[in-house]
Amino acid sequence: MTQASFLHRQALHLRPDPTRVIVRPFKPATEPRDLNPTDKTRANHIVERVLALDPEVTAGLLADVLANFQGRHRNLLETFESRADEMERALVAHGAFSSIQRQLIGAYFLNEYSFEASALFNPSIVPHPDQSGAPQGGLRFVLSLRAVGEGHVSSLTFRTGTIAADGSLTVDPTARLASSPEVGGSVFGPSGETVEITFREEQDISERVIFPVTASQSQGIEDARFVQYVDDDGRKTYYATFTAYTGQAIRSELIETRDFLSFRMTPLQGTAACNKGMALFPRKIGGKYAMIARQDNENLYLVYSDDLHQWDGGQAILKPQFPWEFVQIGNCGSPIELDEGWLLLTHGVGPVRKYSIGAALLDKKDPSRVLGRAREPLLHPEPSEREGYVPNVVYTCGAMRHHDQIILPYAVSDTYSNFATIKIAALLQAMSS
Repeated sequence: MTQASFLHRQALHLRPDPTRVIVRPFKPATEPRDLNPTDKTRANHIVERVLALDPEVTAGLLADVLANFQGRHRNLLETFESRADEMERALVAHGAFSSIQRQLIGAYFLNEYSFEASALFNPSIVPHPDQSGAPQGGLRFVLSLRAVGEGHVSSLTFRTGTIAADGSLTVDPTARLASSPEVGGSVFGPSGETVEITFREEQDISERVIFPVTASQSQGIEDARFVQYVDDDGRKTYYATFTAYTGQAIRSELIETRDFLSFRMTPLQGTAACNKGMALFPRKIGGKYAMIARQDNENLYLVYSDDLHQWDGGQAILKPQFPWEFVQIGNCGSPIELDEGWLLLTHGVGPVRKYSIGAALLDKKDPSRVLGRAREPLLHPEPSEREGYVPNVVYTCGAMRHHDQIILPYAVSDTYSNFATIKIAALLQAMSS
């Protein structure tokens, strides 16, 4: 089986752009949590220095900051005010402030962060919730991507685009600005913190950046596998499993949205949720939620649950079989429903930890039955795709069917992303041979 018989690489390279920045809280050196509000801290020292300035100097400094940064961020004065509100512990000992003083103090406790300075990779693709303006016979899509910046902190960002009737792809221009969401209330459950976040309607989807919010996500929101999930009543919800990373520990979490404007992030529980790479089926099977998971760093499991947030047990359905996947296999996103069965894209790790993308076909009623399997990779790094932050890797977090093709966004060497299209009929024939 050759790649050319059914797979076509596009030339839609999405590369990291270091000019895209958000503002993040700057926190002075770690201080004991039990300090009294009147204790002198580094933050207090900064506040004192600002308050000692002549009012005209204060106003001039704020004007200079705005002139320097206002064109790079939305609602910057409001952001300064919000940051000052968060600094009340350092401000309480200093009495009353003018609004200009508060805004300037807020500016001193922020810094710009280039969230995709290092990498833009591991994409997944789903139909856009708003199909107005889609081409005839085509559709609009939302692409999620893992962005990596300074300190190897991962966040979640988005792009939009269109697929024409013939499967040709167009990616929309990226918004000039980038913005973080408003963080709503948090609820602590048995497995951790559930958080709701909301963007503003005027913020384009490509402007929206989901940066780590909770302690469990502090070093990264990694590898979101988005799927358009259809409930029994036909209601559509977008779910994505992702890996929350503290810098030392990982856990699987679930993000949920209807409109890519408001999101809920919830930790997953259970023995099957202890590793990376979970992927939700796009509908219930036999009245239960179903997930592909990898509990043992080597094989792929099928897991059922009555509770979307609780996952235990599981049955191993795919194990390393071919030389290009002898080290381990994993899933490359949610299974895709075809008339013939569930198409599951996989990744395999071979010699010198070379990553390739393969495929398997699972029975539609009983996905534990493997109907077919690609003996050779669908996609492996070409010579031009071998170099990057992690060499010799192609990877995806989710593809999508469009008519007789699979639209496959994929990452190159953990650095940038591209697209390929796959003819479904030829792929199925190759898996059955």
